[in-house]
Amino acid sequence: MNGKELTAPIFNIVHGSTVDGWGVRTTIFLKGCPLTCRWCCNPEGQRVHNELKYTAEDCNGCGRCLEACPSGAIHLPKGNPIPNIDRTVCNDCLECTKVCYTGALDCFAKQYTVDALYQELARDQAYYGLDGGVTIGGGEATVHGAFTLALLRKCRQAYIHTALDTCGYITTEDGLAALEEADLVLYDIKGMDNARHLEATGVSNKIIHENLRFRDSLGKDIIIRLPIIPGYTDSAENLMATAEFLAPMKSIKRVDILPIHSYSELKYRQLGWCIPDLFSTSIPHEREEELLDLFRRYGLNAQSGG
Repeated sequence: MNGKELTAPIFNIVHGSTVDGWGVRTTIFLKGCPLTCRWCCNPEGQRVHNELKYTAEDCNGCGRCLEACPSGAIHLPKGNPIPNIDRTVCNDCLECTKVCYTGALDCFAKQYTVDALYQELARDQAYYGLDGGVTIGGGEATVHGAFTLALLRKCRQAYIHTALDTCGYITTEDGLAALEEADLVLYDIKGMDNARHLEATGVSNKIIHENLRFRDSLGKDIIIRLPIIPGYTDSAENLMATAEFLAPMKSIKRVDILPIHSYSELKYRQLGWCIPDLFSTSIPHEREEELLDLFRRYGLNAQSGG
């Protein structure tokens, strides 16, 4: 199969990102992820299939969608001209998006071929400078392993620096090849205790840790990303175990401490999902500084944000 035939659903493209690797970057988000993290900041990236995006604030109450919906999932609440969507009935056929001229009803992703996506990001190449480039994330980019690998190789042929943003749960040959191919990997670590990791994300952390060791063995750059989630990853025991796990690895250039945030609440509403209770929690600045000091004591270059 050649590059022109490979397609993948892209739910966001960020031009001019400065938080997804070295320098100025174009960051691409592929839809689909093997994890279901309880604090997910990109919930629209979890499922591989396209989903209906409903922004009620943009609706003008024209009512066209009621007739367009073949499953009868859209209805008007009594006394309210703005419709509701019954997500238990909606099958994401997206017929309603074809008649919505305000954009209140839309879909989260667009299918791209490798070549079409490359043309999109190549227009930014003049802004990358000496250290910028392209970052491929999600969701989890390696869910579409052949697509991601082909895009990484196409960028390399054009001398564009590449980064792969991954949860590390990679089980396919193409996915592992992508992990090896990228110039830089942004790698999530979401807990050292396997049972707790399974509860919080839906998957074991064993493959994730094995794949990180593999990437480290290649001697190619890694940035570790550590989400700090109250009740899941913020315990002293877990963080010390994480630092001890990472400290011997020679390819780790930086550890990013990422305190929980609620920036994605709108996306949960657009999906019709319940907003996680965790979003009402926060990490005090003083605690963040303590965590930075902890990782620095292990010889790791730790910073806030990412």
